[in-house]
Amino acid sequence: MNAGFVLLMGLLFLGGSSRVLFAADGATSTVMFYNCENLFDPIDDPHTSDNEFVPQSRHNWTWQKYQQKLENISKVILATGAEPPVVVGMAEVENAFVLNQLCAKTGLTRFQYKVVHHDSPDPRGIDVGVLYRPSRFRLLAYTYYRVGNGARKEEQFRSRDILYLRGVLCPGDTLHIFFNHWPSRRGNNTSDNKESNRIAVAKILRSKVDSILIKNKNAQIIIMGDFNDEPDNVSITRYLGAQGQISGSVLLYNWSSQWKKNISWIGTYKFKNQWNIFDQIITSKALIPQIANKDRCTTLKAEIFAPAFLLVPDEKYGTKRPFRTYNGMKYAGGFSDHLPILLTIECPACQAR
Repeated sequence: MNAGFVLLMGLLFLGGSSRVLFAADGATSTVMFYNCENLFDPIDDPHTSDNEFVPQSRHNWTWQKYQQKLENISKVILATGAEPPVVVGMAEVENAFVLNQLCAKTGLTRFQYKVVHHDSPDPRGIDVGVLYRPSRFRLLAYTYYRVGNGARKEEQFRSRDILYLRGVLCPGDTLHIFFNHWPSRRGNNTSDNKESNRIAVAKILRSKVDSILIKNKNAQIIIMGDFNDEPDNVSITRYLGAQGQISGSVLLYNWSSQWKKNISWIGTYKFKNQWNIFDQIITSKALIPQIANKDRCTTLKAEIFAPAFLLVPDEKYGTKRPFRTYNGMKYAGGFSDHLPILLTIECPACQAR
């Protein structure tokens, strides 16, 4: 695979035919999501289970390794294009400190990213956070939605909150963006007793989406994250209601559903010899080019970002695997066990900025 390889989601299947989307004259902007895999500082937090990422741990997580991790994550963000993403959603970040250091102590500094962060109830202390560029995305409001706080016992669990942003892609349209990190499969991608937790989160997310669409049926909504489920699992298709085909009745379209159909050997996360598409991009119909108003923002492409430096040979199972920070307890100095995903949108109103 060459260094510039990405999985381009340029094909939409509609009525048995395909249509390739090409860039028009309008300006483009990118929204990114990246599960960074354990972006911890080396300081022991007595309120969370972060003991694996302190200098005295088996990982021997030192300041030098932490600073290298920051540099690696910034390298990925900067490598996405000549213009870095206007919004970057991030999973598995420990706190606001690591995000602020990422913005201030790496090559991201010149782009003046701002941080959105809130401590979630996750036992390990990992959260969902955001970097955004105020010069390109004017943040109007943000909210963290708590999950796992239902009335019934089976609805009680501790996980990462859903992060919702409302902002203006200056000077274009208002975007509603949800970033997610749904409950884990506990290291097993087939036998899973936590599906009910992800279904519970899907129901909460769908209720928040519906509350927006009730007020404005043409609202431009972006949903991204690590769902720990595939695009065809029931949490996504039935309970969130994100479909893999475009039709007149579609409310949420899952752009990620076509990735496996086009190139079968790669996804966003690899478990043993199996690639999974756990990280996904979903939008409301208002961002689908065939449906959207031509004067508003529309989706140009949705992709898995997989340059050569993010992959290493998989000696045990063949092909490639993500270049991780650790292989077991052995420090490798890589990036993450997930590959990032990118949504590129075209906004005619931004052309004159």
